[in-house]
Amino acid sequence: MYNLDIFKNEDKDSIIKFLKENAFGLLINQTNGKLFATHIPLELDYNKDGEEILHGHISKENPQWTAFESNDQVLAVFTGAHAYISSSWYDHENVPTWNYSAVHIYGKIKIIEGDAVIDSLTKLVDKYEQNSKCPVRVSELSKKTMMQTRGIVAFEIKIEEIQAKNKMSQNRDDKNYSNIISELEKTEKPQSKAVAKEMSKLRK
Repeated sequence: MYNLDIFKNEDKDSIIKFLKENAFGLLINQTNGKLFATHIPLELDYNKDGEEILHGHISKENPQWTAFESNDQVLAVFTGAHAYISSSWYDHENVPTWNYSAVHIYGKIKIIEGDAVIDSLTKLVDKYEQNSKCPVRVSELSKKTMMQTRGIVAFEIKIEEIQAKNKMSQNRDDKNYSNIISELEKTEKPQSKAVAKEMSKLRK
């Protein structure tokens, strides 16, 4: 990703937190000479060797998986809060821009089978069911329902490179920085308010 030094996020703890909070990502690879992209949850985890991985699954009807073995290089993209920044919020003439957070992960994908598939599904369901009034448990699903797992392809992505960007007006002086936060809060838009909150944490 194009990433100026001032916007680079190299804090491992904050990157991990971001990935856990924004796990619905975009899986990109090349299949039969064509770029494919699928929007799916990609969960950060560790394999049996203690290596960082992402795990997830897609439908067998999705042709993207057919290239996982012949071309195992993939890119996973995760985005967080984003908002338009009007140049009218500055005390000088300038161009408008966009503030946002994003993480790109490059790695090698591997199809998993057997018990590893159930383990992956269990972790995914447990994470998102934890606040449900009547949480669903994979272990409690009927054999008939679990037969549907035959229609998915589960995988792990061994993480090789992480690029993280937190473009939050770090290049602005304190006066303009504070004014951007104030104007974002006035919009009453959830995304804008989230960016304002992130900016407030970066420069206290």
